[in-house]
Amino acid sequence: MHENAYLGLARKSLEHRVETGRRMTLAEAGDLPQEMLSNRAGAFVSLHINGQLRGCIGTISATTNCIAEEILRNAVSAGVHDPRFPPVSAEELPRLSYKVDVLDEPEDISGPDELDVKQYGVIVTSGYKSGLLLPNLDGVDSVAYQIEIACQKAGIAPGEEFSMQRFKVTRHG
Repeated sequence: MHENAYLGLARKSLEHRVETGRRMTLAEAGDLPQEMLSNRAGAFVSLHINGQLRGCIGTISATTNCIAEEILRNAVSAGVHDPRFPPVSAEELPRLSYKVDVLDEPEDISGPDELDVKQYGVIVTSGYKSGLLLPNLDGVDSVAYQIEIACQKAGIAPGEEFSMQRFKVTRHG
């Protein structure tokens, strides 16, 4: 299985945390492509075992100095801090598969007709509540379902007004 620098960094970061109990630093990450060190963007790291979600945490926009740092942090968060799952154990590490989604800047949209579940992720917002769903996810085959899931994640009740943004991702894995 070929693993690019994005996936390799996510894997090394989580393995380091599980095996040593501490976060890997950027200096410990080894040689990385310049684009990962000079560009800033939000990034999501998704973990799967046998095709089943095992953790997913990310940032909508950059919270650190570079994409590599976002991946270092979010890989650990996906494996150790996703509230839907217990922390990843050392025994699970060899069975994990990784996906890294680097997000383009979100743009405001006026309605569902500007979405396409394969091409765009969606962010829904109502007051202080917001939810995000990545594009092109297994089982999400309609815009209505994509919006419904994002609203559930945000705690936005049916019938409650909300605004939407869409975004594209560069998916690794």
